[in-house]
Amino acid sequence: MGVPFYRLTVPVFVRALTNLSAILKVAEAHAKTNNIDPATLLEARLYPDMGSLPFQIQRCSDSAKFAAVHLAGAENLSMPDTETTFEQLHERIQKTVGFLNATDEKAWEGKETLVVKYRMGPIERSDPGEKYLLEFTLPNFFFHVATAHDILRNQGVPIGKMNYLAGGFM
Repeated sequence: MGVPFYRLTVPVFVRALTNLSAILKVAEAHAKTNNIDPATLLEARLYPDMGSLPFQIQRCSDSAKFAAVHLAGAENLSMPDTETTFEQLHERIQKTVGFLNATDEKAWEGKETLVVKYRMGPIERSDPGEKYLLEFTLPNFFFHVATAHDILRNQGVPIGKMNYLAGGFM
C-alpha cells in the first residue's frame, strides 16, 4: 500500500499555505519599511500573461480545496476570487486551512481508482484519483505557491528558499 492520500494532501497543503502566509507577512513588512504601496506587490506578476499575486494565492487555495472536494467528498466551500489586499489573502489562506483540517482523514481512503472529473484550464479531464492527485493537483498547487514566492522575490521582498520551505515554521 502506498502513502495514504490524507498524508499526501492535508498536512502538505497546510504546511505550504502556512509558509505562504508567513511570506505574505514578510512582503507586508517590506512594503511598510520601504514605503512601497502594497498594491505594487499585489498587482505584480512575473510576466504580462501570468496572473498577479492574488491570482496565485487563489489557485493554491482552489487546488487544495478541490482535492478535498473530489477525493474526500467534502462539500465545496465557495470562495469568490475577490481578494485585493494582504488581509484578504491571509483570510482566504486561513479559510482554506480550516476547510482542509475539517476533512475526515478516513474520507480520503480508497480513492486511488475513483474517477475524478475536473478542468485543467479549457480542457476537461477524467482521471483516476491517484493520477488526479499526483499528476495534476500537487504539481498545480506547488506551481502557484512557487510563483507567488517568485513574484515577491522579483519585487525585492527579502525572502528565499527557507521562507518557501519553512516560512511559517521558523
